[in-house]
Amino acid sequence: MLDAAVKALSQILSPPMRSILWRSIGLALVLVVVLALGLQRLLSWFATSGEGWAEAMLGPGFHTPLNVLAWIVSIAAGLGVVFGAVFLMPAITSLIAGVFVDEVADHVELEHYPAERPGMELPLGLAMTEGVKTASLTILVYLIALPFVFVAGAGFIAFFIATAWLLGREYFELAAMRFRPPAEAKAMRKQNAAIVFAAGLIIAAFVSIPIVNLATPLFGMAFMVHMHKRLSGPRPELIERERKTSVPVV
Repeated sequence: MLDAAVKALSQILSPPMRSILWRSIGLALVLVVVLALGLQRLLSWFATSGEGWAEAMLGPGFHTPLNVLAWIVSIAAGLGVVFGAVFLMPAITSLIAGVFVDEVADHVELEHYPAERPGMELPLGLAMTEGVKTASLTILVYLIALPFVFVAGAGFIAFFIATAWLLGREYFELAAMRFRPPAEAKAMRKQNAAIVFAAGLIIAAFVSIPIVNLATPLFGMAFMVHMHKRLSGPRPELIERERKTSVPVV
């Protein structure tokens, strides 16, 4: 696993990957601003109008907890774009991964697995759907974990673990779906859930590093291409080729 991570890290800085890297960074910066500003507006609304609406819906018995939650949310909204950008980066990289999945995977397979059958290009709609689902779940986890951020770091721990699971799942399934139907790719991920989650922890650590995390779509995809290859076992197309060329014994 560490060897796969090192290979992925070294390749994202290689000349063939630089064009993808700069385009990925540019798109990430645009999404950072858009999503962070949107989140800041949402938190500001909840800290003011949202508290009264929630209390009217839930009843006066929830006044105190809602008041505390509104206070926490108002602090988060006050931190603005910078605070939002840090925590939204996993969601942003999930969206970008769907755009560059095939370009990154093609480079990795060409350099490290030239003798094997290359993967098939994923339909853009499928890749983007997976990215949007992961990004939405990440934002939901962020909002759930937000009230616990100031409680002995419990929110940070929960967010890190959830990020590892979500990003590990997305990147692995994207890599696997280049060779397998979506249902089979998801089944393979479930069969190797512990290994995929451990790999996801490495991606979560990478995405938590400011500035460096702009390269997460490239690192995560390249890393999981290696992991999928290793979990796939023997190369079936080469085994089949050997069977066809062998001389039958009479």
